[in-house]
Amino acid sequence: MKPPFMRGSKADADLFRSRLEQIINMRHELVRLAGLVDWGFFDQRFAPRYAEAGRPGVPTRLMVGLHLLKHMHALPIDRSSMTRWRQRIGADDLAALAQESLAAAHRGGALKPEHCERITVDTTVQPKAVAFPTDAKLMHRARERLVRLAAEWGVTLRQSYTRVGKLALIKQGRYAHAKQHNRARRELKRLRTILGRVIRDIRRKINGNQALTEIFRRPLWLAERVATQTRRDPLPKVNSLHAPEVECIGKGKAHKPYEFGCKVTVATTNARSPGGQFVVHIDALHGNPYDGHTLKAAVAATEAWTGVTVKRIFVDKGYQGHGLDRFKVWRSGNKTPTEAIRRELRRRSAIEPVIGHMKNDGLLDRNYLKGRDGDRINAILCGAGHNFRLILKWLRLLFVLMMAMILNVEDRCQMKAASA
Repeated sequence: MKPPFMRGSKADADLFRSRLEQIINMRHELVRLAGLVDWGFFDQRFAPRYAEAGRPGVPTRLMVGLHLLKHMHALPIDRSSMTRWRQRIGADDLAALAQESLAAAHRGGALKPEHCERITVDTTVQPKAVAFPTDAKLMHRARERLVRLAAEWGVTLRQSYTRVGKLALIKQGRYAHAKQHNRARRELKRLRTILGRVIRDIRRKINGNQALTEIFRRPLWLAERVATQTRRDPLPKVNSLHAPEVECIGKGKAHKPYEFGCKVTVATTNARSPGGQFVVHIDALHGNPYDGHTLKAAVAATEAWTGVTVKRIFVDKGYQGHGLDRFKVWRSGNKTPTEAIRRELRRRSAIEPVIGHMKNDGLLDRNYLKGRDGDRINAILCGAGHNFRLILKWLRLLFVLMMAMILNVEDRCQMKAASA
């Protein structure tokens, strides 16, 4: 039977063009993976995000496939098209990609529902694509942004401090490197003074102009926050001007005491399923919450993704005070009543290499997407990409076993023919 795009008189008349299944390798693992995915599910899920008026949208199957390939292999097309599609769909609906990855694994025999009854939950940090924040760099950058915005909108400043500010930044870095702290603090104070002058000058020039006031409202607020924030400030500290949602998170790592991004909760199957360790839930969390306070929501979301009731949860010692049934949650170091629970608790650490694979093989190690929605979208896509990589590996294994069986049968037939 011909595929839809080859049916009809036009396809029959095109005699000199080869059909797609004659060009590609139909036994390739990506082709077989496409057969496991329910593409109609995405059309139904994302249909409310499309409008009938205006320019027709890019086909849903194309965009879903491109995003999965991006988080499985490399960036396939221009970034702007994928950005607009992500903004249209949103983080909540993009969770359908991770859900479908679990459904495809089930259809392919790589995952069984009983594997989702016992899960392991942990948190990690998703670093943002920002430079290491220092007060001197932030003040210098805030002044540059205000001066550039003022020139763009025709606001004439008394002085831009371009040369003076850059020289003060260079001196501050050199003095700090040489451990000449008094001189470094003097240059930092000079940078703060320069930034304050630019802020006050802009406020005087735009006073009474409602349009310019709205344009400069957020840049001025960020600049004032950078100039006035202190180490023990109760308000959230601005660590990046282009990504003010970035938080400073310390996970106790000796080689990396502080990471700048957001916390991500990850849930995987505890027992190794036939296809490997699948991610059954992943999401970004803002506000640097305590691990124990995130467990209840993570378990509820896992059950919503998989449709399976979770019976046992295995976590590390950071989840004390989780608020769930203590006979359902087992932490590292707990005394276990049975050998089965003891064996499953020892597998709690198997979630660490899963997180490592998502950071090294996926894009969880450095997030380039904008805003808090971008944090959630990137985390969800990393989980979906990890699951589809496992399915590809499972399909390759099945193909190798099938070819081995075929070759074994051929060898036996040849041996029988030779003996006869």
